[in-house]
Amino acid sequence: MTAQHGIWNDAPDAALLVAYANGDPSAAQVLTARLLPRVLAQATRMLSDQAEAEDVAQDALMRLWKIAPDWRQDEAQVSTWLYRVVANLCTDRLRKRRGVPLDQIAEPADPQRGVEVQMQDTARLRALSDALAQLPDRQAQAVSLRHLQGMGNPEIAEIMDISLRSVESLTARGKRALTDILQGRKAALGYDDDEP
Repeated sequence: MTAQHGIWNDAPDAALLVAYANGDPSAAQVLTARLLPRVLAQATRMLSDQAEAEDVAQDALMRLWKIAPDWRQDEAQVSTWLYRVVANLCTDRLRKRRGVPLDQIAEPADPQRGVEVQMQDTARLRALSDALAQLPDRQAQAVSLRHLQGMGNPEIAEIMDISLRSVESLTARGKRALTDILQGRKAALGYDDDEP
């Protein structure tokens, strides 16, 4: 990283976005390095497809750069705005793909793990993706952000533009629905193996 990048390392996201809008490309590089891993992880978890997730992350960042000149620092956090865009783009893709059988959707592979573990992880990911696809869109989004992304309810409320109570309700109903959907598949997915 160059010395010019170093001046931006501790800068808030909004300051980086404003600096980019004012013509400093190094601010965009620092902001991209900071936010891309998180939005890519969010998109990958929501879509269960690395290539699609990369497309969504790139699209979301392009939208961020387009709105940079009009950014109002006091209205929202950059990361929250970006998470909302990623969630909406993923939801749009999931709606379009609803008619596609899950076995035709590519799964990300982890070359670090054994084949048996990879197969079990793939089966679990497919089961979770299939179960999430059966939930109403808002429930699936809330559950994904809370339990897969590990976000807190206030941040989810801001991303989804709903109240805290609505987040709590959506995640609770979504978890119950997922439990009901996956109940009969616990042994087949190897969860009995995980218990001591």
